[in-house]
Amino acid sequence: MDLLLSTAFVLCWSSGFIGAKLGAGSASAATILMWRFLPLVVALAAVGIARGGAAWRGLTGREAGRQVLIGVLSQSGYLATAYYAIQLGVSSGTTALIDGVQPLVAGALAGPLLRQRVAPAQWLGLVLGVTGVLVVTTADAASGTAEAWWAYLVPFLGMLSLVAATFVERRRPAPVGASVALTVHCGTSAVLFTALAACTGGMTPPADTRFWAAVALLVVPATFGGYGLYWLILRRSGVTEVNTLMFLMAPVTAVWGAVMFGEPLGPRSLLGLAITLAAVVVVHRGDRARDGTDGTGEDGGSRGGRRADEVPATVSTG
Repeated sequence: MDLLLSTAFVLCWSSGFIGAKLGAGSASAATILMWRFLPLVVALAAVGIARGGAAWRGLTGREAGRQVLIGVLSQSGYLATAYYAIQLGVSSGTTALIDGVQPLVAGALAGPLLRQRVAPAQWLGLVLGVTGVLVVTTADAASGTAEAWWAYLVPFLGMLSLVAATFVERRRPAPVGASVALTVHCGTSAVLFTALAACTGGMTPPADTRFWAAVALLVVPATFGGYGLYWLILRRSGVTEVNTLMFLMAPVTAVWGAVMFGEPLGPRSLLGLAITLAAVVVVHRGDRARDGTDGTGEDGGSRGGRRADEVPATVSTG
């Protein structure tokens, strides 16, 4: 069951990058994201009404503002940069890899920012992860598919936006449930992307089947499938297991993009992906060596507070 859930999670989450690539040729990033979030908000609002107001009682005005900020960082900023990078010609696999190092960066920065213990394996994993990203990025840049060299800086901005969202959330865990937080995040993104689409004249969707196929891919498997499986696996296996699976998104997306769109996947790209996966192995083994547990933190990890490598990736719906 764990294997099936993990496989489904990786496929659903990585489908978000494929959906972005699929829709890139038919509409702007603002148009795609507007029509991605409007159906989500309607569906989430219907679920919230059906459940009643009990789940929303912990959402004070101050907490609502904090959740809006988290939504801007973890969804709006992250997705806008990822989609824009793909439209500029950055391959979906490279974009996924750059975004995917967020758990390593967040774990390493947890020491100075959250005053949490950072293990040597965490720093080594960060160095390996960044090295892998640089190898893949330079290989992608050499292929000449991107419009400009600075296009590769765009997904880095999205990754840093995710890191910032992680620390805003972890400094004071939300007193509201995941469904309430997701509704606020999606509502915020819907408003922002609708306003952006209106300003750029992109509110009207194109009469292109690829556009609606991309929207369907982004709404159903990427958001509901990816988000739901994220929390299910988090409860079953722990933070470390989820963060490990996040690093599988890049190689899966790279292969998927190569098959569907003919994106470059040469020896240098494969080497970079292998280095990044090695970073995951280093961090994962270091965690188990300290705990002697299955990664859930129910033994050694539960004593002395949350470790730096237990800082989870902020969920951004893929």
